[in-house]
Order: sequence, then structure tokens, then C-alpha cells
Amino acid sequence: MTGTGQGIDSVGIIGAGQMGGGIAHVAALAGLGVVLIDVQPEALAQAVATIGRNMDRQVQKGTITAGDRDAALGRIVTAVGNTALSSCDLVIEAATEREETKLAILRGLVPHLKPDALIASNTSSIPITRLAAVTDRPHKVIGMHFMNPVPVMKLVEVIRGIATDDPTFEAVQALAHRMGKTTAVAEDYPAFIVNRILVPMINEACFALMESVGSVVAIDTAMKLGTNQPMGPLELADFIGLDTCLAIMRVLQAGMGDSKYRPCPLLVKYVEAGWLGRKTKRGFYDYTQEQPRPTR
Repeated sequence: MTGTGQGIDSVGIIGAGQMGGGIAHVAALAGLGVVLIDVQPEALAQAVATIGRNMDRQVQKGTITAGDRDAALGRIVTAVGNTALSSCDLVIEAATEREETKLAILRGLVPHLKPDALIASNTSSIPITRLAAVTDRPHKVIGMHFMNPVPVMKLVEVIRGIATDDPTFEAVQALAHRMGKTTAVAEDYPAFIVNRILVPMINEACFALMESVGSVVAIDTAMKLGTNQPMGPLELADFIGLDTCLAIMRVLQAGMGDSKYRPCPLLVKYVEAGWLGRKTKRGFYDYTQEQPRPTR
């Protein structure tokens, strides 16, 4: 039964990318049964290998024991189809940040769930109410936005859709705390709290670069040392993925109808070039060498 956070014993995760794998990692360490699914078997194998390496690192640091690692890895099951999710108490959608993709996943998911299963989306910007509306249980749908990298970052944004009921909200809050996370509750407006503030800052850094206010290095150095951020905004954009930053700006622009959320043309150009940051080895920095070098 999923009425309380303690009642969530098994979690399904759709998408074995960086976010899905990270969520599987923390869920398994929290003692939950995990079913990780993806359409690509190779993505599942890669995710499990990454989780193992990251847990090995935690063992070396002394934050978990070898026994904790082995038990957690033993709780993770992988599969390619939705049928494997039929016994899960909660399913977290962690696919790419495209609304049509998420809507298609949620529509296909519903027939395979048990009646009292909860659904969470790890979306970083798309309205939960709109995602919930395509399911048969909008009152049991909620946003659970983990930060990247999930095993390291302490925050989970919890976002209630207009129909989300109290038992769902309370169960997910309790679950996030069980995973060792701190929650921030956000209203269901485009991009929620973190990305509503963060991504326009990154977009403004792109405008500053485009207008030659400063070089890549100057902008990142100024923001790191001037505002005590661990990464400059352009370095952070490369880490997040420039395609994701652009997608969030477009969600903000469409959802808020305000020209201040206009994506920077330089950001658009980088994405069109396929320069998406670290994952493609090139963005505002070139990552093909040991010491990343600015590309502009």
C-alpha cells in the first residue's frame, strides 16, 4: 500500500541515463527494490556498471560499506518493457526533457501499473498538471525533480500538480527523506524553483558572451569568484547539456509568455551545431583534451 512513505518498498525508474541511473543508485542504497527500464539494453548495462563504479567510490571514501554496496546492487533489476513495473509502488519517469516523449511514456505506462501505484516525473521544467492529465490517476501523479549528479546533490524539488492529493504528496516527501534528500516544495509553474532562477542566469551568460561583454573564461571566473559558485555558468551549462538548457528556456518562454525568457541566439547556434557540452565533448569548452579549452 502506498499511503505512507514507509509503504513505498519498490520503485520503478523509466530511463537509464544519467538521471535514471543516479535515482536507481540512491533508491537501492535506501533499501528499496528497484526496477530500472530502458528501451536500449546497452543503456541498462552501462547504467548498472556506472552505479557499481560510483558505489565503489563511496566504499573507498568510507561513506558506505562493501556490504551496503553489494546489497544495494542486488536490489536493482533491469528490463526493457513496462510489464516489469507491474508490482512497483511508485514509478519515476526519468526520460529526456521533451514533453511529447514524456506524455507518450506516461500513456504507455498506465495499463501496466497496479491500481494504487504512484507516478512521479523527474522533469526539470514541464508542468506536472499537463503530464498527469494523460494518466488514469492524476491525483497520484507528482513531480520529483532530482538534481544532477543524484548521489551527490542533496535536493529534490517536489511539485504538486493541481490534482495531486495529500497522501501522494506525503508519501513522496517521506520517500525523498528516506533517500537522504532534503525537499523543497514548488508550485506547478514552468521550470519550478531551481531552473526558473538558474537557467535564465545561464542564458544571460550566453548573451554576455555573444555580445563580447567577456570571454568564456572571464565570465566563468567572474561568477565563480564574484558570487562564490563552484562552477561558472558556461561550464555549468556544458555539464547540464546545452540542449537541456535550451529546452528549459523554451518551456519558460512558452509558459510565461515573457520576452525576458527568449533563448540566446548563441545558445541556439551551439545546439544546432551539436555542441551540447560534456556529453558531446564540445560546448563552451572543448573536452577532447585533459585541460578543457574554451571554444570561443
